[in-house]
Amino acid sequence: MAGVLRLPSGRLVRGRGLRRPLPEGPEPTFALYLLGRRPPPVAWEARWLRWPDFWLPSDRAAAGNALREALARAGTERVEIACAGGRGRTGTALACLAVLDGVPGREAVAYVREHYAAHAVETPWQRRFVARFR
Repeated sequence: MAGVLRLPSGRLVRGRGLRRPLPEGPEPTFALYLLGRRPPPVAWEARWLRWPDFWLPSDRAAAGNALREALARAGTERVEIACAGGRGRTGTALACLAVLDGVPGREAVAYVREHYAAHAVETPWQRRFVARFR
């Protein structure tokens, strides 16, 4: 399915841009939204991380906890991670999930660019964030 990243463990996570319509197929059961402002309500369980466009999460500890939760839930649930455009913040979060799933930090951006979107993770500080993520 479009936008779905398969992690090395086989877990699937859909990344997307909220400016685009919800893709066809099953709805998520859990979503992590990475936006500067609270997103509109959705019909599934969702968590919001304050994460301004082109930047990093406002609370890095909360981001780490949310990403760990998303990875754990991806083992049995349909998980979606999304920002407005679906590339920078979403790609950064997906690369962090790849790190949690065993991809070395310095290789995680390339992994996500190969398996999700060629232009994922847009800024140098987002790339550094992924490389240092634990």
